[in-house]
Amino acid sequence: MSSHLEILTIDDFDLTGKTVFVRADMNSAIDPKSGKLLDHSRISEAAITVRELSRSKVVVGSHQGRVGGYDYVSLHEHAKALGEYVGRKVKFVEDVIGRAAMEEIRSLRDGDVLLLDNLRLAAEENFEFTIEAASNTHLVRRLSSVVDYCVLDSFPTAHRAHPSIVGFAKVRPTLAGRLVVKEVKALRNVQQVMKAPFVTVLGGAKISDRLEAMEALIEGGKADKILMTGLIALVFLRAVGKIKRPINIKDEERLIEKAGSIYSKYYERIELPEDLAILSGDSRVELPVEGVEDPSLVRDIGTNTVRRYVKVIKSAGTVFASGPPGVFEDDRFSFGTNEILQAVASSLGVTIVSGGHLSTALQKLNIKDWIDYVSTAGGALVMYLAGKRLPMFEALKASSELWRSKVA
Repeated sequence: MSSHLEILTIDDFDLTGKTVFVRADMNSAIDPKSGKLLDHSRISEAAITVRELSRSKVVVGSHQGRVGGYDYVSLHEHAKALGEYVGRKVKFVEDVIGRAAMEEIRSLRDGDVLLLDNLRLAAEENFEFTIEAASNTHLVRRLSSVVDYCVLDSFPTAHRAHPSIVGFAKVRPTLAGRLVVKEVKALRNVQQVMKAPFVTVLGGAKISDRLEAMEALIEGGKADKILMTGLIALVFLRAVGKIKRPINIKDEERLIEKAGSIYSKYYERIELPEDLAILSGDSRVELPVEGVEDPSLVRDIGTNTVRRYVKVIKSAGTVFASGPPGVFEDDRFSFGTNEILQAVASSLGVTIVSGGHLSTALQKLNIKDWIDYVSTAGGALVMYLAGKRLPMFEALKASSELWRSKVA
């Protein structure tokens, strides 16, 4: 048993001929217009564990996007991409726990790989549960009836207690995949060299996650300065009254109230943009924050903000960046993301970049190798660095305690 991690891994059992459910994270950047995959980095990483299970019957499950979002799509394309990285055909079923999925799983032969459709098509996968409650969900009951083992290889979702992540621990031996083990080992090495002052750059569109991350990092002593970008910057600018009109996001008032509470408590650590880039006609136009009348047109941070943020980044002992500052997929609005990442890459401090979107941007700039640690995880990485308990690891530990006596 891999006791140094207090968890079981795929090395601890003979999985030959067994049906193995692999909970991967292939949640990828999607082109809003075409719906096509923009980046394969998470898919290529998911393939590592799947390739090693070449003598098993492998059932892969992943989510993609959030219900109602433009990136909430089928995993049909993911299956094709996964097949390219695994080196053999990956079957796909437009189902998660229905009859079609069950029949496909039962028909698998050794060496076969089947990808289920977007796990969030199953309603339960959009909620969080205790380990015990998750084990009684339809999703876990149905899948555990046709699989022998569960392998958790989705570090980016480690901070979530969804059924596919925590529900198998008490009903089937639940093991860590290669990516999870690799991430934990790398993180432990990085943590040993991290030093103050700690500068965090937060962007992206997952507001609730970012608010949670801010508090965790500050309370964990890992954020001396937080540089706000992206959609979350608009939430804070509205919370402090610098943007007057609604941003038109889900749960806006609740999020603004939460942001206001955080800002009033930690305002000395939080840096807000002074100018923003909006879409005007077909062009990028930069305006002072107070001059932005319609926040829905904002696509990037402005030049003055970038210059100020770059100075802070250069003075950091450790820089952590999570989420893009703007809509970097559009060349008109890639300036903020490109300049911030260039500054992080050239920093003399310890550098950590997280999240699939920033990983994509780093590859585009060809500077990924300049960063000390790049993770496809976003919120999970933040919580880990802040010393918070992660549901995935709680599930892996619970499984280890229950199934360690059966180690091959």
